[in-house]
Amino acid sequence: MIEISATAAHKIRSLMAKQGISDGGLRVGVKGGGCSGLSYTFSWEREPRLGDEVFDGPEGAKIFVDRKSYLFLKGTMLDYDTALLTQGFVFNNPNAKATCGCGSSFGA
Repeated sequence: MIEISATAAHKIRSLMAKQGISDGGLRVGVKGGGCSGLSYTFSWEREPRLGDEVFDGPEGAKIFVDRKSYLFLKGTMLDYDTALLTQGFVFNNPNAKATCGCGSSFGA
């Protein structure tokens, strides 16, 4: 399971509205790279792909995760930091053994 905080859900829905996407969700994934070995990826999708895990959050927000990425993201809480200097999505990932200072990459 991946949880979506109320703050992250609100941001997902507002960003989707700005992009003109009424249905769909945020694709979240993991790829090799970054200063800690693995990096988080984001993209907007109108619908899940075959084999995706789909997670629902408050306000009807959805995230889509491919099976390979889900192995690294299982149990994660997706949040959104609203602080002026550090604004952005935050992964509270229990699978991360090490993280970088910017929070966009991790080691598992």
